[in-house]
Amino acid sequence: MLASGRVGAASIAFLGLAAAAPIVTLVTVIPDVLAAGAGPLVPWTCAVAGLILLLFCAGQAAMIRRLPSSGVAYSHVTLGLGRPAGLAAAWLAIAGYQTIQFGLYALAGLTAAPLLSSFLGLTAPWWAVAAACWAVVAICGPMRIEVAAGVLGLLAVAQATVLAGIGAAGVLQPFGGRVTTDSILLAGWPALDRSAVGLLLAVAVLAFAGFESTAGYAEEGFQPRRSAGFGGYGAVLLIALLLGGVSWTMIVAAGPDRAATVADTRGAELLFDLAAGRLAPWAVTLGRFVLFAGVLAGILALHQVIARYLFALGREGALPGVLGDVRRRTAAPRAASVTQSLIAGAALAGAWAAGAGPGPRTARWLIVGGALSLLVVLLLAALATLLHLNRVPGPEGLWGRFLAPVLALVSLGAVAFLAFGDLPALLGMPAGFALVKAIPAGLAVGVLVGVGHALLVGRPSAAAPRIPRQRDPGAHRPERITQRSPGPG
Repeated sequence: MLASGRVGAASIAFLGLAAAAPIVTLVTVIPDVLAAGAGPLVPWTCAVAGLILLLFCAGQAAMIRRLPSSGVAYSHVTLGLGRPAGLAAAWLAIAGYQTIQFGLYALAGLTAAPLLSSFLGLTAPWWAVAAACWAVVAICGPMRIEVAAGVLGLLAVAQATVLAGIGAAGVLQPFGGRVTTDSILLAGWPALDRSAVGLLLAVAVLAFAGFESTAGYAEEGFQPRRSAGFGGYGAVLLIALLLGGVSWTMIVAAGPDRAATVADTRGAELLFDLAAGRLAPWAVTLGRFVLFAGVLAGILALHQVIARYLFALGREGALPGVLGDVRRRTAAPRAASVTQSLIAGAALAGAWAAGAGPGPRTARWLIVGGALSLLVVLLLAALATLLHLNRVPGPEGLWGRFLAPVLALVSLGAVAFLAFGDLPALLGMPAGFALVKAIPAGLAVGVLVGVGHALLVGRPSAAAPRIPRQRDPGAHRPERITQRSPGPG
């Protein structure tokens, strides 16, 4: 079993932040949204999206208290909707994380290109940078979770610090010499029609994809029944502050009346161009380093959560039992981690052999497709949470048991309706394009695979291990324990 007492709520929150990679959204998505004329709506929709996902976190935290499991949505959906739905959620989640990870691999070469050119005078092909990132992730994947969390936490803190610094520069040196209310008030927002506003909300929610992975570290938390729940809240708040706050500072720096024009002209360079006019060149270069580090951190964080899904499925007999093994010394899911590395490596090698040359558009399609898959998983988890918490009475009050899950389910359902209702605009391609039809078809296939898988494997062959109610310091290093205190649960 995975060792408990390894990571706290703060570390788990940073793991969720790393998986969401907000700096990637700020560089690749926000400029396009601003160019479309969204203006002050951008920070407000980020805030609304954060509120919706905080409602989801309330139900997720309650489910974690009842069943802390590395299987995340698989375990929770199984509790509420049965094993066929649980396995469907598991395969949709694995496919979603895997697709987003491939999108980040596609971005790795683009984010590394200016750094390699400036410092080494090299022009490396995308596959070389992706292979280097893959090697780092393959090495770090089977490490102790506290080591991986430390690395990802450091990268996440660096990401947040640099973004805060760039944002502060924009506010201290605003366009026109002062910050005006036009940068945040919605008086002039009717430039977008109602359908575009709904699509913007869907984009904002999808930008948080990865935060829900915090639940996958419940078994390894200092307090297995609490740490991951608090970590989920923390991840959502951090992502909302970074996305909403920095997007607002970009509007301030560009000028509320000029934001759409400037964003359309500068595109993905908007954040760095605005910083270049206010900060020293080294600070802009540091921002580019952090962008690449954010991509790498996102790949590693997604690797960790996929490995834990594979571990949980192997432990319960849904996949080969070897995936449910852990390394004795580190208590990390080494077999699942190595398997995930081999799958990712094979996919990257296949893309290289096929002569693929992924660019920003390919990365966008992959990330959006993966995020939509995770949105369906959130819907299933919200429904399962509502049913299980009210079918099996527990200590939760009316808010945690009923109101928050209902509001989360309705809100996420509305977001899914908006996202799938205007999928061509979300993907940035014509309505008749094959990929527009392929994404819903792929999600349907994922559900069918999960149901068919459940029929094949039958009941779980093993129950999830009993999880301690509190951290037992040093339990993974018995020779260091000098005194034990049972303490309250």
